[in-house]
Amino acid sequence: MFSIEEELKKLPAKPGVYIMKDKNDNIIYVGKAVSLRNRVRSYFRKTNKTQRIINMVSLIDHFEYIVVDNEAEALILECNLIKQNRPKFNVLLKDDKTYPYIKIDVKSDFPGVFITRKLLNDGAKYFGPYANPGAAKEMLDFIKQRYKIRQCKNFKHTDRACLNYHIKRCLAPCMGYVSKEEYRKQIDEIIDFLDGKQDKVIKDIEKQIKEASEKLDYEQAAYLRDKKLAIERVGEKQKVSNISENNIDVIGIAKSELEVCVEIFFVRGSKMIGREHYFFPELKDMDDKEILGGFIKQYYLDKENIPNKIMLREELEDKDAIQKWLTSKNQNRKVELVSPKKGEKLRFVEMAESNSKLTLENKEKDKTAILLELKEKLNLKQIPRKIETFDISNISGEYTVAGMCVMQDGIIKKNLSRRFKIKTVVGQDDVACMEETVTRRLKHSIDNPNGGFGKLPDVIFADGGITQIKAIERAVKKYNLDIPVFGMVKNDKHQTRGLMTPDRKELQISDELMKTITNFQDAVHDTAISYHRKLRDNSMKKSDLDEIDGIGQVKKQLLLKKFGSVDNIRNASIQELLEVKGITEKLANNIKFRLN
Repeated sequence: MFSIEEELKKLPAKPGVYIMKDKNDNIIYVGKAVSLRNRVRSYFRKTNKTQRIINMVSLIDHFEYIVVDNEAEALILECNLIKQNRPKFNVLLKDDKTYPYIKIDVKSDFPGVFITRKLLNDGAKYFGPYANPGAAKEMLDFIKQRYKIRQCKNFKHTDRACLNYHIKRCLAPCMGYVSKEEYRKQIDEIIDFLDGKQDKVIKDIEKQIKEASEKLDYEQAAYLRDKKLAIERVGEKQKVSNISENNIDVIGIAKSELEVCVEIFFVRGSKMIGREHYFFPELKDMDDKEILGGFIKQYYLDKENIPNKIMLREELEDKDAIQKWLTSKNQNRKVELVSPKKGEKLRFVEMAESNSKLTLENKEKDKTAILLELKEKLNLKQIPRKIETFDISNISGEYTVAGMCVMQDGIIKKNLSRRFKIKTVVGQDDVACMEETVTRRLKHSIDNPNGGFGKLPDVIFADGGITQIKAIERAVKKYNLDIPVFGMVKNDKHQTRGLMTPDRKELQISDELMKTITNFQDAVHDTAISYHRKLRDNSMKKSDLDEIDGIGQVKKQLLLKKFGSVDNIRNASIQELLEVKGITEKLANNIKFRLN
């Protein structure tokens, strides 16, 4: 179970994004930090805080974080996560704007250069994102000042050149004053510049200056000299990406003694938009390539939109086969498995691996602490890796069922929960029902150890006190098994108050373990009661009333609501039936006749 105090101790002093969530797992706030440790901890300190922060903190049930390399990356990731999830406390970004890009419509005969916030699959080149919108505008202004490109958005041929031509800001392709090839030279140079290839651009300009000087075209040489100096002043490389290279999934893997964590980051349109992680128990001895290959095959099996690149550390042995399979699933749009060795792409893989390691380490710390405390408090010989619990649900002895839940390595496994219809007990006898349920469950594993119930549990928790404990112990003794049994007891307000031993002793446990036990008890209760409701609802849906002409779902529900059962309807008088909305005297007589 998530403990805010414990998680705060684990925070790294690295840049990243933190994600605050409420008890329903809804994202309520996303923020960035130069130091995750300092920033996230600051929310929970008793210092001067605004009412908005106080309100937000009161709703925080748990949080997550993603580590990145620098603040700029954290800023962009923060924006993308906010756009995807619209957290209620990120009020400053509620306009849902994205970061700007510089777009060049390279398919045009005379391409224009513009700022856009929309990324389209239109064959254009996109450069960005620019974390600071002002930086994008400044870059575009620089390009317009130093290159004589068209600035009209709707390009068409005309009879008169615009003002930009007369002030030497455009070569007037609309008037045919420049050829496509000459104009394209400018665009190619701008693309190199935005790609960060300033050295190549400067070298080309120096060559042009020399040629202009040799031709005694000193005005052109001066223009080129000024352009060169301006580009050198821009100096710092822009961190930009081409959209065609950034529809990518990035996969990282980390291992522990007990399990493997695979983390997948999603990069769409040059932006990291989110991540997922998956845990696979007891795969520590399996080769990384085998794990990743199996993961990729399972993960993309039902995916419709597959990115054009999947990046991971290892080069898979069946790489070619997987690529062909993914390409065919992707409507024959090529999908590549890439194992980068250097540069930005390798850094993405390293970031995914780093985060998967942190995710796994944090989970291991929580899990180990819970299991060690259980071993100590329950005085067990070994760590209880598999714990099962049972609960009974009925109403006045009708539709009696049982629910079973499993906690594996400190984690509640919903896929291992089971449901039972009580077969041998008549009437309301929860103790006898508990004994029957556990007896049947144990028999499953004894008869078929490799079946759906798996191996026998290390410990069994009863949802209740001493009477339920004794019922389970009787079931265990039928098979001469040595499985300890404890009770999960509740207070007068039906809230979990702790664990009870077979000699009625209540154990003092930590708050963290108490939360885990509470969730375990709630889970088995929900399993049992949801099954009971399903049976009861199915019974109400199918009854003798369905055979009567003139009785539909609405009238049937009104009758059952008033009389409680078909037997009570059968015994009701005509006058009582007429009290139900929609029941006429003719229909009432028909009901009496058909039911009797």
